[in-house]
Amino acid sequence: MMQLNNTHTYDLMVVGAGMAGMAAALFAARKGLSVAQAGLTGETLYASGLFDLYGVIHGSSGEFIDNPWQGLQGLRQTHPDHPLCKVAPEQIREGLETLTGFLKTAGLTYKGYADRNARLITPVGTVKRTFRVPATMWAGAAALEEKTPCLIVDIQGLRGFSAAQIVGSLKPSWPQLRGATIAVPWEERLGPKYAEHIARNLAAEGPRKELADVIRPHLKTAQAVGLPAILGIYDTDTIHKELERLLGVPVFEIPTMPPAISGTRLKEAFDAYMPQQGVKTFYHHRVHTAVRQESSRFVLEIGRSEPEKTLVANNLLLATGRFLGKGLEARREGIRESLFDLPVSQPENRSCWHRKTFLDPQGHAINLAGLEVDRSFRPLNEAGRPVFDNLYAAGSILAHQDWIRTKSGTGLAVATAYGAIEALTGGQAERKNG
Repeated sequence: MMQLNNTHTYDLMVVGAGMAGMAAALFAARKGLSVAQAGLTGETLYASGLFDLYGVIHGSSGEFIDNPWQGLQGLRQTHPDHPLCKVAPEQIREGLETLTGFLKTAGLTYKGYADRNARLITPVGTVKRTFRVPATMWAGAAALEEKTPCLIVDIQGLRGFSAAQIVGSLKPSWPQLRGATIAVPWEERLGPKYAEHIARNLAAEGPRKELADVIRPHLKTAQAVGLPAILGIYDTDTIHKELERLLGVPVFEIPTMPPAISGTRLKEAFDAYMPQQGVKTFYHHRVHTAVRQESSRFVLEIGRSEPEKTLVANNLLLATGRFLGKGLEARREGIRESLFDLPVSQPENRSCWHRKTFLDPQGHAINLAGLEVDRSFRPLNEAGRPVFDNLYAAGSILAHQDWIRTKSGTGLAVATAYGAIEALTGGQAERKNG
């Protein structure tokens, strides 16, 4: 362990830089805590940019939810041990509003209904329910709902997005939906085209006008235009509004297959604006070791490929995810938590991890594995007591949830991060008053 002489002690160390880690660091900084955060932000590149709250009933065979708040009320009745049931609805709302408000200052505006999920087109022509939508995609929700005469445009050479496939899937219920393929004027080279390269070019006015010029001949009777998510990275609202002005109709983006521009936008926003919130960020750094001292402080060694720096914190929050984020490790003898070797709620043995059919509508038991926590989101030991009174966890590392199947990824991340920070700051106040 490195020397601790003159090492600054933070109120909170957040381990993880996915949505739960970002939300926890943001909420803690807004509470006035000194916060350090370490983790890899690369997984954000695979985000769709859509903020799911709760879209499919937990434990069902895929029953969709229109009103997520009513859905959460039902979840409390049927699965009270689900992490989302540990946070009050008004706290979840506050957390989501805080996050979207922060992103708006970073140039990413989100829209949605107060009490129902929006329905959006996916790049494969299906319809997805989600709670908060980038403003650049919002007109697509209205067009889908009203079945507006609409043109879906794809770009020659841009893989993973097909206007023909989208139109073919949706046209039976949307008769006035058409598709068109265009060539991007400034991308004349042969071979595949890349969404990020196109998006960065649209930062200039010239390419925006050229894009509108090649779309315009295909408009005809269309009253809305759908495009792959390519409308810039840093100033998407400006680019979006200008393209609408040039075409004279509402324009909306459709999420593309990951890694997507919508994920790049989130990553860039967090990278640039979290330090402005007072968070000391160590992105692209792993936590190599973490030890809790007799003083109750946590001492961590962080670095890229090897330890480079020592950090000290009075509290620690794990937002390390499951297997992809390496918060959990699957071994022959079972599943273990990777940093403190905390107890993991999991199936009895490996033979129980998966059902016989990969796409079984009931899901797989391994997808419910994770850390058991109390109402304050503190991981529990085998006796059901907090392992440490100043150790917290949030996000997909928690047990008893299957965020992918229930379409609740952002809701789970934000709600549990909010609950953990509320518990942490409330607990600190109680200790000071005591």
